[in-house]
Amino acid sequence: MNAVSLLHRSAALAIAGLATIAAPFAANAACVANSGATTTALVELYTSEGCSSCPPADRALGKLDAALAPGAAAIPIALHVDYWDSIGWKDPFAQAAFGARQSWRVGVLHQRTVWTPHFFVSGGELRDWREKLRDQVRQINATPARASVRLDARLAADGALNVDASAATTAGTHPALYVAVTESGLTSKVARGENGGATLHHDHVVRSLIGPIDFADGKAALSQRIKLPAEWNRDGLALVGFVEDAANGQVLQAATTGQCLRS
Repeated sequence: MNAVSLLHRSAALAIAGLATIAAPFAANAACVANSGATTTALVELYTSEGCSSCPPADRALGKLDAALAPGAAAIPIALHVDYWDSIGWKDPFAQAAFGARQSWRVGVLHQRTVWTPHFFVSGGELRDWREKLRDQVRQINATPARASVRLDARLAADGALNVDASAATTAGTHPALYVAVTESGLTSKVARGENGGATLHHDHVVRSLIGPIDFADGKAALSQRIKLPAEWNRDGLALVGFVEDAANGQVLQAATTGQCLRS
């Protein structure tokens, strides 16, 4: 495994409590999604509750559809980093793996600096997100899809989430499949730090990121059972899948179920 692949793998840690399953999924109603013929943009925001400039970006991500052109296809995800936790407030949604992933993203673009809020659109860094996000998504949507993604999510009778994901591509030097569980409608009362005294609202927060899942003969697949913590709001959950090239960080295609799970 080369150094890029090793760093890429270490930056995406499977969350504890996942167990691969071979049995058929529970018979509950499923959330199913299939990617289309054109490329859906993946909008990644690296953010923190300990960062005073992050709330406007968080709000913009939550209202992404309204900011884009009619018919635009973009999937937002928010990855909370933990490297601001030492300045007075520990972000309850932060994971060290997300800061590692952000560092990898910056490194693969031959840059050195990470910050928050930090936007990437399908692997490309977007510094002027207020002015250029709409056009960047439009350009990505105009390209033919180089991969396909299918997602199937079901809530089991015991409250666990059964996930089935598959992807296909012949593009990319080292394609890998990722699956994220996101939660929207989150509220946090920040007691200390740069946002001390504020009540923050978050959407599309990544709670679990699974991957990289390597391809073989142009295909990749995942079947897992995720034990959901009791505090996660099932009605706010969505499944996101995307295919990423480990060599350059480009996201070849993405899909989401949206918030179709019901407890």
